[in-house]
Amino acid sequence: MARPFKQSPATRPSRPSTPDLPPQRLHKLLALAGLGSRRDMEELIASGRVTINGEVAQVGAAVTPNDVVKLDRRILRLPFEAELPRVLLYHKPEGEIVSQDDPEKRATVFDKLPRVRGRWVAIGRLDINTSGLLIFTTSGDLANHFMHPRYEVEREYAVRLMGELTEGQMLQLKEGIELEDGLAGFDNIQDKGGEGANHWYEVSLREGRNREVRRMFEAIGLMVSRLMRVRFGPISLPSRLKRGQMLELPPQEVAELLEWAGLPVARAQQRTQKEKESLGKTFRPKERKPESRAKTLAAPAAKTTDRKPPARKVPAAKRRVTGENLAPPAQQKRSDRNRGRG
Repeated sequence: MARPFKQSPATRPSRPSTPDLPPQRLHKLLALAGLGSRRDMEELIASGRVTINGEVAQVGAAVTPNDVVKLDRRILRLPFEAELPRVLLYHKPEGEIVSQDDPEKRATVFDKLPRVRGRWVAIGRLDINTSGLLIFTTSGDLANHFMHPRYEVEREYAVRLMGELTEGQMLQLKEGIELEDGLAGFDNIQDKGGEGANHWYEVSLREGRNREVRRMFEAIGLMVSRLMRVRFGPISLPSRLKRGQMLELPPQEVAELLEWAGLPVARAQQRTQKEKESLGKTFRPKERKPESRAKTLAAPAAKTTDRKPPARKVPAAKRRVTGENLAPPAQQKRSDRNRGRG
């Protein structure tokens, strides 16, 4: 009998070699992974829940691709090589709130967002009675450039008023009105006409305080009957994007947006053919069941020890038969009925 060939033991596939990348700040990588802002990640590290190679991480620590970083014993995949972020446009209707955790359990736009590695960040907010352009991105740095007051990114709104502005009121709104949280004014006001008691205006400003547009008109005695954001920075609400619809910007437009913000342009993410074909096309999202969106950052729940003991199995011979245990016999199968017939 021939001697069989000696089989070599199965070897595990080797890990792909990582380039010699310089160490990077841990809180920065956690933010790039979509777990939150850099400030949130510093607080997360300070809580002691993040470890590096088994040791509790310290604020300001740096890591390399060879380090093992865990959050609550779960290994994290950190983006040492930056990828092009994703940008999603949504035509928000009235009646939805822009919040990830609403105590009143109302409809929120985050229930409709497609799943993504990391998390979506809303660029600015719209109150429940305001509709129009809402931008989401996976880049905290890009969102910060849109929202931080020092960048003075312009917002443009279409406003329907119960009444018509006088020249004096328009001048007053441009020069500034003193609100409870400081002086506020429009950069531009354009009359867009109207019929009856309703009149449309187009206004623009370079900040986004809570209900600022509504409060400015209320301060001069006019009520806003409808408010719609039509532009935020270089992004305008596309005419083909109907209310309640979304579209994702293609990589070329995302790269142009990063250049506008002065941010580095990274390589595009690898996508399936179906994902590539859907870029730039409008779609109506399917609403998911509300879930704990802060699951990743939430502290793990304490284990309870008051468990009920498992039920003791009773032998069939000693089992007491009651009326509840008497179930009707199962329906006889057709093959059983025909069995034995000629």
